[in-house]
Order: sequence, then structure tokens, then C-alpha cells
Amino acid sequence: MRKGIHPENYRTVAFKDMSDGHVFITKSTVKTKETEVVDGVEYPVVKLEISSSSHPFYTGKMKLVDTAGRVDKFNTRYSKHMENRKK
Repeated sequence: MRKGIHPENYRTVAFKDMSDGHVFITKSTVKTKETEVVDGVEYPVVKLEISSSSHPFYTGKMKLVDTAGRVDKFNTRYSKHMENRKK
């Protein structure tokens, strides 16, 4: 293994899944200004949109996440396409 290529500044960080509130602690070199208290200890926190605690592959539950109306846009386009085919 090559020496000197890995970072030296690992620290304990809390990662928080914003979709379900699950928090897990691990070591990381990520820089963050926010902190959160977990089990009485204050950690730097990184907010995640999705993690293994909320991802459908790991949970087995299918959940529709509509970001900025993408589903509505698709349905509108699709319905126009289907109307044109009927003519």
C-alpha cells in the first residue's frame, strides 16, 4: 500500500438522514459547520437526502419522491402524447 496518500484528519461525525431523521456516527474527513447532540455528545453533522435507512432498496418499501413536480410534468407530457395518438 502506498504511503502518504490517505488523509490524516479523520474525526467522528454524525450523518443525519433528513427524510426519516435516522442518525449514524462514523469517522470522516468531511468539513461541516453545523453540529448536533447525539446521546449527550456534540458532533459535527452532515445532512443527507437519503441513506440506507430510507432508501427503497434497503427498506423494501416503495416511496414516491416528487421533486419540483417532476411526476406532474411527466403525466402532463404523457397525456398530451396519448391524446395525439387517439386522433
